[in-house]
Amino acid sequence: MNAFCRNLGIRLPLIAAPMAGGPTTPELVAACSAAGALGSFGFAYTQPAEMKRQAASVRERTREPFGINLFVSPQPDPIPPQAQQAALDAVAPYYAELGLPPPAPVAAPYAPSLDEQLMAVEEIRPRVFTVHLGLAGDRIRRMRSLGMVVGGSANCVAEAKALEAAGFDFVIAQGGEAGGHRGSYLRDPYQSLAGTIALTRMIARAVKVPVVAAGGIMDGAGIAAVLALGAQAAQLGTAFIPCPESGASQVHKNLLTRLTEDETRLTDRFSGKLARGLANRFMREMEHKPYLPFPAQNSVTGKLRQASAKANKPDFVALWAGQAAALSRALPAAELVKALESELHQALRELKGLAS
Repeated sequence: MNAFCRNLGIRLPLIAAPMAGGPTTPELVAACSAAGALGSFGFAYTQPAEMKRQAASVRERTREPFGINLFVSPQPDPIPPQAQQAALDAVAPYYAELGLPPPAPVAAPYAPSLDEQLMAVEEIRPRVFTVHLGLAGDRIRRMRSLGMVVGGSANCVAEAKALEAAGFDFVIAQGGEAGGHRGSYLRDPYQSLAGTIALTRMIARAVKVPVVAAGGIMDGAGIAAVLALGAQAAQLGTAFIPCPESGASQVHKNLLTRLTEDETRLTDRFSGKLARGLANRFMREMEHKPYLPFPAQNSVTGKLRQASAKANKPDFVALWAGQAAALSRALPAAELVKALESELHQALRELKGLAS
């Protein structure tokens, strides 16, 4: 327990990462929060009415705090159908392979209205609100005035300083090992891949607000390590994907628990934004093929990903995962949080023993 955890209302220096697109469910969020961590919703692709429904579902299960995360990157202008054709042609053979009709041009808007999502957050009033891929401007002051603790992801020191200057309460240092989408917005994402250890330490020394470390942390020893580097808490995502409460596809869960090595790579062909996941056929074959900007590309591949998961075929699923995914374990969320707590205490005892 530290001042940051007390401010969030959590017992452990542990945040279950927001994971948009399926893995995050009300059951997972509630189980993590009730166990002493901070459960978090990844609502990047979720319509406001559904956001409110899922938040209410958590509050029916637990009175403990939870968080909400949104992507705040600029939306592209509407893309004419003819300008989409090359990207559609690139994925058409995969659609045919799964027995789907040919992909059709996607119409704007390519994601829910950010303004309407932000209004939903104001109505829900979670204890914690975080943003990914940007700053969200003046809305942060509004969230803070409503009693929320606000944080943002940083892939480099410059982004961390920008968050601090904008009035954020804390910074999430997202190391290059992290699964899912890179939070970069001030630098080329390929130039913002510092590892979690290096990034956490640099950001902790560069800003005065609390730092949460994320990326490649899968057990209590990893949590202890980032606390020693100056972080006030750790954020774990991949660790919670195999939980039964997770909404990730079964093929995704199965692959995670069978790994023995790091088998991840970076790709922007699923959504249009750089993200880390388990290497599969789609990543390899699409590497040099045309694609649309984020989030239009996410709409192009949506039906393909869903059909592939339904067929229990990993070839075309976005298998987001961090570099330490081989440490995954299929435990109920509350049991995993308990195991992480036990491991954290053990690691801290061992470190204390080394120092004595």
